[in-house]
Amino acid sequence: MKLSIILVNHNSCNGLRLAIPSLIKAARGITHEMIVVDNASDDGSIEMLANEFPEVKLIANSKDEGLSKANNQAMRLAKGKYILLFSPEAVSSAITLEKVTHFMDQHPLAGGLSIRMVDYNGDYIPGSKHAINNTWVSLFKLCGLASYFPKSCLPINKRKDWVEEFETTEVDALNQACMLLRRSVLKATGLFDERFFSFGHNLDLSYRIRLHGFKIYYYSKTYIIQLPGKMVDKFSWDYIRHFYGAMFIFAAKYLFKLPVLNIDDIGELHPSSYEIE
Repeated sequence: MKLSIILVNHNSCNGLRLAIPSLIKAARGITHEMIVVDNASDDGSIEMLANEFPEVKLIANSKDEGLSKANNQAMRLAKGKYILLFSPEAVSSAITLEKVTHFMDQHPLAGGLSIRMVDYNGDYIPGSKHAINNTWVSLFKLCGLASYFPKSCLPINKRKDWVEEFETTEVDALNQACMLLRRSVLKATGLFDERFFSFGHNLDLSYRIRLHGFKIYYYSKTYIIQLPGKMVDKFSWDYIRHFYGAMFIFAAKYLFKLPVLNIDDIGELHPSSYEIE
């Protein structure tokens, strides 16, 4: 099987209604499976999936397990050569999956990629390339880990070598809204660290992929549309606990015990310049 498509849902019933048909259309001609992990939704998501998309495999959790654990549940069952982790608040273009799987086929050292994202007005979303925000950059500099994220930790006004929206390039980290991963690489790196509930899991996995000598790309030659999502209260206890807790976990994990490198003739860990297409 070529592709396993995984969506983790928590009360995004209307988003799933748009995301799933777009992915089914985009996956025509590709051997694939689709798995939805539902984190205790109470908005009718499970009933909608059973009635409208019975072909989709469903994992129904009795409580919100978070993104890392839910994605791992599905990835352990996935059979595809590639695994696409896709937000239920996004829509794929019709040619996206064909293009990105072909790119991965042509780049055997690509451990994963993220895709150019636009909003519902068609405006480019910089976070699809710059997956690491300034708060995390400050943490990496404070902990001495900035050298492992050389592009992301440059000051904004010094990013002279950042490519533009429509150029494919190697980057530091995957955007969590859309991640295409090579399953064979995950066997080497392991799955998501489940201590990261809803933040930081993509950065941690990206870090481990690069530590194993593989590359991460921003792919620009197609796009997905990010739909308006739920409003996030950044002053709520849950947000503060999970966001800043993820930073603490990341710092403790790598500051006091750096991972062992495991590279066998697959190129430099930190190449002098990033590949650009």
